[in-house]
Amino acid sequence: MKKSDIGLIGLAVMGENLVMNMESKGFTVSVYNRTTEKVKNFVEGRAAGKNIVGTYTLEELVASLEKPRKVMMMIKAGGAVDAMIDTLIPLLEEGDIIIDGGNSHFPDTMRRTEYVESKGLLYIGTGVSGGEEGALNGPSMMPGGSVAAWPYVKPIFQAICAKVEDGTPCCDWVGENGAGHFVKMVHNGIEYGDMELICEAYQIMKNYLGMTCDEMHEVFAKWNTEELDSYLIEITRDILAYKDEDGEPIVEKILDTAGQKGTGKWTAIASLDEGVPLTLIGEAVYSRCLSAIKEERVEASKILTGPEPKFEGDREAFINDIKSALYASKIISYAQGYALMRTAAKTYGWNLNYGGIALMWRGGCIIRSVFLGKIKEAFDNNPDLTNLLLDPYFKGIIDNAQAGWRRVCAATLTNGIPAPAMATALTYYDGYRSARLPANLLQAQRDYFGAHTYERTDNPRGKFFHTNWTGMGGNTSATIYNA
Repeated sequence: MKKSDIGLIGLAVMGENLVMNMESKGFTVSVYNRTTEKVKNFVEGRAAGKNIVGTYTLEELVASLEKPRKVMMMIKAGGAVDAMIDTLIPLLEEGDIIIDGGNSHFPDTMRRTEYVESKGLLYIGTGVSGGEEGALNGPSMMPGGSVAAWPYVKPIFQAICAKVEDGTPCCDWVGENGAGHFVKMVHNGIEYGDMELICEAYQIMKNYLGMTCDEMHEVFAKWNTEELDSYLIEITRDILAYKDEDGEPIVEKILDTAGQKGTGKWTAIASLDEGVPLTLIGEAVYSRCLSAIKEERVEASKILTGPEPKFEGDREAFINDIKSALYASKIISYAQGYALMRTAAKTYGWNLNYGGIALMWRGGCIIRSVFLGKIKEAFDNNPDLTNLLLDPYFKGIIDNAQAGWRRVCAATLTNGIPAPAMATALTYYDGYRSARLPANLLQAQRDYFGAHTYERTDNPRGKFFHTNWTGMGGNTSATIYNA
């Protein structure tokens, strides 16, 4: 009997759809689920008559696989992954490959790669983006881990992933140990930012311009044919047109409390660890946190006051300004995300292909958009690009969008409409283009109360000074370090 090309553990929606995808591309897949009834239901139902082998123990799963065995886990991140690895290791042989396709935190993947390799096996942690539809029809995949494992899984991964127009697969090797899951984490952080920006555009149109869902649907439909063409704009267009049974827009009946699974938070924490100002994604995470305290906000709305939004002017012109604000802010979010990946690559010794990452995100994933092709071009033109804003194409976009972006941010502030992501994107831009910031005063304050020292403009970098500000302090300064 022919052995299977790969085994998959975990038959939730993503796992099932990945199996169907693999089988449709000519691979034989063995499946296992802790609740074995799911295996039976799957192989007798959706997978009936296909090259999918149901197994009811891990021993049976492993025995059914071609060597080197490839076992992919699609299970909940955290302790369950560690437990499964420990269960699998004694069943596998040297050179076999364990793959984690869940949303694991990259430090866990770094630790697991080292651990699995110490047992003579190989390990891959791969981001899989695109939701259930992507898993079935072609996700974006971001694998990292044991480099020696890549040639064995490459034919499968590149067969099942999404493809861009010229057939290039939206999957390539990202880097060592946790690199794949780090890049997937940043992808998810950018996804948080994109979603928040779109929601702010919706809020401005609704509360400031007084637009109906049908009118907003028309705007998003138009935007999806222009430079904002993307999956998230496309689904927003469709959501705004979707009616409940009574003919009213269903979106207006959904409670305004957002959930989150943690990847946006991890991205914000990583940015703090690396000292990279990831302000927009941070605001997107905090916006979800603020939405979650619904009852508190309802009570506060009865007590706290602010201006009543009132629009006067050319509505079409202002809608174009909102588009400019959304587009420019989106560029800031990607610029910040790429700055984080660049800094983390130095920290962890990863050799990341930044243009290749944009290409991986070009299809299949939640943040897929035409815009990503321009990011690939930017890094193809200059692989050492320090910030996306310095690329001539993106500088030109910001120059053209800037006036409308400022008008929108000013209008939201004066009319009391919260748009934290758009506003922080603008303040980051203004900070990044400032040759001098007020941190000189901040360093003086730190030196005054804590003798933390400062550098001087009239001396070389790396030379530190301390001033006895009160005349009562000494000349001893604090140890110099950065958290």
